[in-house]
Amino acid sequence: MKNEQHNQLFFTSKLFHSQMYLHNLVAYFILFGSGLIIGISLSFYLKDLPNTLQNKLFYPQSPPQQPPLIISSPPQIPNLVLSDNSINSETKSVGRIGLRDYLKPPKSCKHDMKDEELIWRASMVPRVRVLPFKRTPKIAFMFLTRGSLPLAPLWERFFRGYEGLYSIYIHSQPSFNGNAPEEGPIFHGRRIPSKRVELGKFNMVEAERRLLANALLDLSNERFVLLSESCIPLYNFTTIYNYIMNSTKTFMESYDLPSPVGRGRYNKKMRPWITLDQWRKGSQWFEVDREMAIDIISDQKYFQLFKRYCKPACYSDEHYLPTVATMRYWWKNGNRTLTWVDWSKGGPHPTRFIRTEVTADLLNRMRNGTKCEYNGEPTNMCYLFARKFLPSTLDRLLRFAPKIMKFG
Repeated sequence: MKNEQHNQLFFTSKLFHSQMYLHNLVAYFILFGSGLIIGISLSFYLKDLPNTLQNKLFYPQSPPQQPPLIISSPPQIPNLVLSDNSINSETKSVGRIGLRDYLKPPKSCKHDMKDEELIWRASMVPRVRVLPFKRTPKIAFMFLTRGSLPLAPLWERFFRGYEGLYSIYIHSQPSFNGNAPEEGPIFHGRRIPSKRVELGKFNMVEAERRLLANALLDLSNERFVLLSESCIPLYNFTTIYNYIMNSTKTFMESYDLPSPVGRGRYNKKMRPWITLDQWRKGSQWFEVDREMAIDIISDQKYFQLFKRYCKPACYSDEHYLPTVATMRYWWKNGNRTLTWVDWSKGGPHPTRFIRTEVTADLLNRMRNGTKCEYNGEPTNMCYLFARKFLPSTLDRLLRFAPKIMKFG
């Protein structure tokens, strides 16, 4: 009896396991068949998809290939920098713009700036005083003329061989037609944009400031000398360069003259900004350093006072700079001019020298006939330039230059 029950249980258990096995096998076949059908269906479906969509679905790590952007209007901004690659390509196309390009003075004095724009541009001063480059300081020779420079051949001999140590600027009357056959290559392109200048008028001061402002555009110009077309050098270039560059003073004549042509020209309406005790007179032919030149062109306070209240018979070119220099730079101005002039014959104008008056004795007297002070020491070398020499004196000056002035 027990054996029959045991056999019946064994048969029942075996039947149950067989049914489970058959059920699992059917489920596996169904799952496999479903996967196979889905795979086949998907492969047929993907054949109809574009390649770009397949790449997006299965290869997201690859960047999409975009067509180039085409803009017909408005044009792209050429200086827009978007990446390092664009910076490199931009640099290769235009060349490097570095400090040397910034410091390089313009080849020509021509520009289209108005006076107020020029003054603003020239008055810029770097706040870092230590220069990040080596600079050879230059002297700016500024000629205030009516037209051409009749004594240009003498000046050419004076400048010869000293390129890089000087700059030339010429302010002529706008009516000048530019015909100057006596002027050599060193004067070509050195005329600044000019305006009309009248003797005794305030526009004489404006012309001086215009010359200074143009000269200040060259960062290498350290000293500034105002000259006329009738001026000559009394020494060679090396002597004049060393004298000016090594000086601890600037040279602008300034003195108190209690007479009708001195204090008598003072206008009480200038008070309280300028008092009679501060009023000065002097020669317009000056020499200043860069600091003083920037201050002169930047001045608006005293400039406007003189423009409004100093009119003929008050001559601004004889009072404006001497007065301002004494008020603001009394501590470093030498209160004398470097340009010799003969006032011994009296009258409103100095002596004009003709050909026969040019002698070795005259030139030596101009060079050594006066006593003054230079850097705290007494000296007979007080004047570096002289005026007024007419065009007829040129041949005699060229003859005396090698022997007396030691150039040419």
